[in-house]
Amino acid sequence: NIEVNPATVTERPILRHLMELYQYDFSEFDGADTGPLGLYDYPYLDHYWVEAERSPFLVRVGANLSGFVLVARYNYLTGAKDCWVMAEFFVMRKYRRHGVGEHVARYILDQFPGAWQVGQITENQAASAFWRKVIARYTHGSFHEYALDNENWRGPVQVFSSPPSPWQGELNLPGQHPDNLKIENNR
Repeated sequence: NIEVNPATVTERPILRHLMELYQYDFSEFDGADTGPLGLYDYPYLDHYWVEAERSPFLVRVGANLSGFVLVARYNYLTGAKDCWVMAEFFVMRKYRRHGVGEHVARYILDQFPGAWQVGQITENQAASAFWRKVIARYTHGSFHEYALDNENWRGPVQVFSSPPSPWQGELNLPGQHPDNLKIENNR
């Protein structure tokens, strides 16, 4: 029994504790260190309870906390706030490779219809493989992937629509394609 529920203000300390586990796992890729109190810093966390374009969620398997999701509005290609993004997505190691992540991802994507971008840092190959698989299944292969290396993001970004819809032709993106953009069609 997997549950995904909005995290209330009173649950903010719970999400902050889970964020520590996430950032510890993530330090393998970004090299982050703890601060002087032995904690990682995530400066945007409190914004998720006061800004309309941000939404925090807690994940439970049965009665047990098993992860969290932070959804925000952003665009890795342009820096605008015109797409949904998985700002952070965390499933505790114990619950990985049992379908929890895909279930949670599909649930979240269904809750926020419209344009989506999901990015992974280059160093996190496991996350890239996970998201490519989940998004391909969710969209029936109708997504594009961009390899970005710009001021907004460095790494692969999958671009698609929720609910999934078949796209004809090239994706309409605002502005010019950056010179450092690699386009891969995954249809």
